Amino acid sequence: MKLVQIISFFIVIVFFQHFLYAQKEDVEIVFFEPAVSFTQSLPLGNGRLGAMVYGGTHKERIALNEISLWSGGPQDADKDSAWLYFKPIQNLLLAEKNKEAEDLLQKHFVCKGKGSGSGKGADEEYGCYQTMGDLWINWSDTESRISHYKRTLNLQNANATTSFSKNNNMISESVFVDFVNDVIWIKLQSRKKKAMNFSLSLYRKEHASVHINNNQIVLAGQLKAGTKDGMKFATIAEIKNTEGTIKISDSTIIISNETLCWIKISSATNYDFQTGTLSNDNVEQKAQAYLNKVQHLTFKAAQLQHIAAYQKSFNRCRLNMGDRKPLSARTTEERLIRYCIDSNFSDPQLIPLYFNFGRYLLLCSSRPGLLPSNLQGLWATEYQTPWNGDYHLNINLQMNYWLAEVCNLSQLAEPLHRFTKNLMPNGQKTAKAYYQSDGWVAHVISNPWFYTSPGEKASWGSTLTGGAWLCEHIWEHFRFTQDTSFLAHYYPVLKQAAQFLKNILVEEPKNNWLVTAPSNSPEHAYQLKNGVTVHTCLGPTMDMQIIRELFNACIQAAIILQIDKDFKTDLQTILPRLAPNQIGANGDINEWINDVQDTDPLHRHISHLYGLFPYDEIMLQDTPFVNAAKQTLIQRGDAGTGWSKAWKINFWARLGDGNHALKLIQQLLKPMSNNPPNKQRQEGGTYPNLFCAHPPFQIDGNLGGVAGIAEMLLQSHGAKPILRFLPALPIHRDWQQGEITGLKARGNFEVNIKWRKGQLERVKIISLKGGPCHLLLPANKKIIDKQHRLILSSSKSEKTVNFTTIANGVYFIL
Repeated sequence: MKLVQIISFFIVIVFFQHFLYAQKEDVEIVFFEPAVSFTQSLPLGNGRLGAMVYGGTHKERIALNEISLWSGGPQDADKDSAWLYFKPIQNLLLAEKNKEAEDLLQKHFVCKGKGSGSGKGADEEYGCYQTMGDLWINWSDTESRISHYKRTLNLQNANATTSFSKNNNMISESVFVDFVNDVIWIKLQSRKKKAMNFSLSLYRKEHASVHINNNQIVLAGQLKAGTKDGMKFATIAEIKNTEGTIKISDSTIIISNETLCWIKISSATNYDFQTGTLSNDNVEQKAQAYLNKVQHLTFKAAQLQHIAAYQKSFNRCRLNMGDRKPLSARTTEERLIRYCIDSNFSDPQLIPLYFNFGRYLLLCSSRPGLLPSNLQGLWATEYQTPWNGDYHLNINLQMNYWLAEVCNLSQLAEPLHRFTKNLMPNGQKTAKAYYQSDGWVAHVISNPWFYTSPGEKASWGSTLTGGAWLCEHIWEHFRFTQDTSFLAHYYPVLKQAAQFLKNILVEEPKNNWLVTAPSNSPEHAYQLKNGVTVHTCLGPTMDMQIIRELFNACIQAAIILQIDKDFKTDLQTILPRLAPNQIGANGDINEWINDVQDTDPLHRHISHLYGLFPYDEIMLQDTPFVNAAKQTLIQRGDAGTGWSKAWKINFWARLGDGNHALKLIQQLLKPMSNNPPNKQRQEGGTYPNLFCAHPPFQIDGNLGGVAGIAEMLLQSHGAKPILRFLPALPIHRDWQQGEITGLKARGNFEVNIKWRKGQLERVKIISLKGGPCHLLLPANKKIIDKQHRLILSSSKSEKTVNFTTIANGVYFIL
């Protein structure tokens, strides 16, 4: 009996170890060598602070970020006289003198000053997101051979570890960015007693100085806002030693004969997150206050608190696919390469890893009360980040938050909602200065100073629906949560955005449709009959789709809140007069109001399919429009930047074509070299650390890709949202079995889905609000409640069914 018990015990242990090993396949990013570039480093963050771990064995670099560290400052970029040219530009467009309209726009209707500095605004008033600097750990022994090296980012615990052997001594480094106490923690440990010798320093190449204060290194400085002084900032690195000795040398701390120590890093700026202005705060005292709060806290205690807080959000939604046979030891980059080049290679946990990584990135770069996740999330090592690391409002910022609602991370969208509301005061001024209109407008680019003016170029800067697109996220948050108090709070934001668009609409002469003007279809151009390339236009299709979505949202919100009857009626009267979607001669959706020649038939923006995703109006139209959307995607092709591929994944998923969506996922995961040349700009993929390659790195591709995977597994669009389970499941073998828990559907339903052999096996629906549930019930399935009572059943074919739920009610499809 005892022998049987012992054998059983070891079987359980072996099984448990196997399970743990397999689990790591979907939550660990692994390297067997130090990073030589940013795109091999390991990202950590807590929504305010960021760190990139390089894992050096001679010189360890940990790059530091704080999400508000921006050069530049508040500015008046509106041209006071721009409104004088609004009607003349419109009249030229109505007279089909588009080139003349664009020339006049470039001269009088762009921003005042240099705007974004053509994407290089670090030294301009517009400013630029910047690195806080670097922490350097310089190990004293640089000659000994290194072995047994491993560097890992654990997404389950939001922790990065580096370990290596030197002189028969195992050194380990553990780093996390505290979700509870708001500091960065680093633990260094030696297996041999008193065998660690290293120096510690902080470095920033400009606008900063460093000094030592006891066992603290203090880096402080002030950025520029054009010719004026700008944001102040400070970082403090404090070391806690146990056995070794500490010596000060200039701006460096030297640690000798140490076994275990930890470093705490705190950063602060004088940016006011609520007002978007600079305060008079003493930033060194502000940074010190964070350290004072953890003065008596140990690394282990802090880490346990951090993991518990982080996992409350991370574990809400989890995806598992395929079997759990562990792979032989491979780095994440090797997995990407094999996945790309070997059609016979099976790695069913690679997609869950990518899915988990995207959710992790949003958790680490977006926190309620702070700024939204920017083009780089919050990770940058540059002083001039690509495209200023700012907020692009013609898709990129919005794409960052597509996963928030569906992946059960609604709270992370709060910075986006509040940022949208904070754009209103400047947006009202811009609306008056350029259009003599009430309401508010934001164009293509923005920053922590709530910039709303047009950009500096007619070719891209006059798209006027950036703010209206942001409003879509407010309405979607309500659709997912059914939170009427939230809707009442943000309704004025929706209303004033709609008021602006209502005021500026003009009747075009051919069909008497109401259209926007002047505008453009983001970053794309078309040819006139004489071959001249033009960007400025009347009523680009995306504008009209956004307006219909916003007007319908305002109408529905007014009904729900029982307010604004007259405004609701006005919008209902205007809606039928808006320029509709049109099918062109080539069978595709027209991008412009006229069926003109695209200058770039493979352009990365497919803005005229906004009505397919994220808006759902094309799916609700007649079949010819759905087919035209497919034709548009076929004509544009699958190539493109990282975020463009991510958008196409969502398009094909919305259309129910899981195989094509998977084809684009495979392209999105294509391994990229660390520093690709500019000629590869249209060939997005994935870097070794899973960062999305635009290239260069932009976080929107990661976050948009996750939204696309979720869209393949659950959809809930429609005027009365209909839940669809596995609507775009590929036939690929790695996708034939799996389970996803914690997805959210519109109507405030939480959904778990399990499938085997490519077929739906079981669904669990939790009604968090109560009310009607509309779903597509597969053939030969039934709905029961948790008491096993039959609610509904289907026949031999699928059908749409409706039933009423109760709050916190649980239902199953079997």
